[in-house]
Amino acid sequence: MKGKTLLEIRADGVAIISINNPPLNLLSADVMLSLKENSEHALLRDDVKAIVITGSNGKFSGGFDVTAFGTKGKLGKLGFWSIEFITDILEAARKPLVAAIDGLALGGGLEIALACHARISTSSAQLGLPELRYGIIPGFGGTQRVPRLVGLHKALEMILMSKLVNGDNAHCLGLVDALSLSGELINTACYWAQDILEHRRPWAVSLHRTDQLEPLAEARMILKHARINAKKQAPNLKHPLVCIDVIEEGLLHGPRAALWKESEALLELRQSDTCRSLVYFFFAQHRTSKVPGITDIGLVPRKVNTVAVVGGGLMGSSIVTALLLSDYAVILKEVNEKALLAGTERVKENLQDHVKRGKLAEAKIDRILSLFKGVLHYESFREVDMAIEAVSENTYIKQRVFAELEGCCPPHCILACSSSLVNLNLVGERTKSKNRIVGTHFFSQAHLMPLLEIVQTEKTSPQVIVDLLAIGKMMRKTPVVVRNYTGFAINWMFFPYSQAALMLVEHGVDLYQIDQAVTAFGMTMGPFRMIDFVGFEVVTEMNVQFSKNFGERCCKSKLISVMQEDDRAGKTTRKGFYMYDSESQFTPNPDIRKFVNKARSISGVSVHYELMKLSDEEIVEMILFPVVNEACCLVQDRIVVKASDVDVASVMGMGFPEYRGGIIFWADTLGSKYICSKLEKWSKTYGAFFNPCAYLAEKASKSTSLL
Repeated sequence: MKGKTLLEIRADGVAIISINNPPLNLLSADVMLSLKENSEHALLRDDVKAIVITGSNGKFSGGFDVTAFGTKGKLGKLGFWSIEFITDILEAARKPLVAAIDGLALGGGLEIALACHARISTSSAQLGLPELRYGIIPGFGGTQRVPRLVGLHKALEMILMSKLVNGDNAHCLGLVDALSLSGELINTACYWAQDILEHRRPWAVSLHRTDQLEPLAEARMILKHARINAKKQAPNLKHPLVCIDVIEEGLLHGPRAALWKESEALLELRQSDTCRSLVYFFFAQHRTSKVPGITDIGLVPRKVNTVAVVGGGLMGSSIVTALLLSDYAVILKEVNEKALLAGTERVKENLQDHVKRGKLAEAKIDRILSLFKGVLHYESFREVDMAIEAVSENTYIKQRVFAELEGCCPPHCILACSSSLVNLNLVGERTKSKNRIVGTHFFSQAHLMPLLEIVQTEKTSPQVIVDLLAIGKMMRKTPVVVRNYTGFAINWMFFPYSQAALMLVEHGVDLYQIDQAVTAFGMTMGPFRMIDFVGFEVVTEMNVQFSKNFGERCCKSKLISVMQEDDRAGKTTRKGFYMYDSESQFTPNPDIRKFVNKARSISGVSVHYELMKLSDEEIVEMILFPVVNEACCLVQDRIVVKASDVDVASVMGMGFPEYRGGIIFWADTLGSKYICSKLEKWSKTYGAFFNPCAYLAEKASKSTSLL
């Protein structure tokens, strides 16, 4: 059904125009044409004295349908909507227009409201301009009206960070003029419109206000700092800088000129690779919770009230924190008082860290901790709905814990393993309730990282997966469902990330050039910083497991073991590939050349002078193409439900740049043929580590998409 707007004329002469495109009242060509038609009709009618624009069913508008972004289709005549309609018809109207905002007022929806002569909002409404998340900029005048309503500082924060504000904050900022209860919103807006008509309230045209703008010299300094920060935070992205330029255009040459520049910039940006990648990722992220054969068979999530966690180490305490922040009652079990006290203190420290980050009010900590209980025995587990094992990566210990959990938890209780590596079939070997066993691979730190890898065995009940998807949603995690295998999906896919880097170093490539090249590409961490962060012991154990399961697809290096012999273990000991101070600031390890030479002599590897001449782009390819290859293996072996799930996992689990769409989407832009030919070439010189898998080779032979 096409979206539209509804027109109602009240007895008091106020026309109510409601955006009607459920469920979120998204804008589209149909909605905008209907809004234009009804607005013009109301403005021409003699019996209409004022107009209120609102949204149906308690939602103003969620903004433009994202499917309109990232395409080469035309939006119509340049400036038609932003200038000819919103500015020259709505904002320039000779009758007062008031926006009545409830629910969401995002993107183009908010920009329509900003062109009205006043805005009335509920306290709970959510207002914002999220366009930069999709590689574009606000295109209906938001770059000009927001700074004129709230000042440049706050406007840049809202626009560049895509920051949403609720109605209360919007009122404090000056984005809205008054607050109203939801049930009284329309009447309040109508009274406000009548007050404007009777000159009891100001007839404010947002585009021409200057009272909130900083003096020009100060404004230019603010914009200069904004550019510096944008280049520092996202050096590969163009659209934040374009947005700043458009804002500045309005300060220097007036808002009208800036509206034209805004329209031109939007037209260009919505056809960019960045926009296409971000829009793809947006939809990929929302598809991860759709699992054929599980979420489409009518199962309803069971209610989960209490969760138990066994083990209060770094990961266990972090999982406890994440659960508490999601309003679950949590029981933490430890082996003795000392360990329990340490785990409890970690939870409290994590909560305080949330306070410092501005994500949690200090006043809420006592209420959150009232949901928490620490125990030394299993008696309290009789009423839990889910138990998460978070002990060390030792198969025997995990087997014992699961046998104990089966004996003391109720029959409906989900038995979850937080391992990032151990095969779940081994974990549940000593239990009879194999249908209740599931993997919940949280990422360090669980209360901060947004991804949850849900691992199903061949015997895991579909009901358990449906329950975990609901729990993940409650915890504000993006879930990715994968099949049980060594490393599951993410660790499997990324094991070549560090191994390729170690191989290149032993063959003569500068270690720090590798990290620099990969982070310049957009990865959150280079492979050697990542090894330091994870810890040498964990990486070594993972490499052992991968070597057992993947054989010649693994690339062995002696560098880590050589450094371990010299008491180097990574960030936790402040000594690894980098040296760390007390505040986690890092510098290159001055002894690294000595370790590399020793590792090279033990391995019998010789320096390849051709590799020493690699460009940064070639380094990125040699590090990431093997990752692409393993990502293709995940699809080939049906470890993941769909290729787009791998993309989501790569971004949210391993720091692959979101603006490149994910590891497979990025690879697809380069072409399967190109990647396969490179891997085949390298495999002839450097061995089977680079052999392309059958899935990639087949796609390359047919020149077809990897997605």
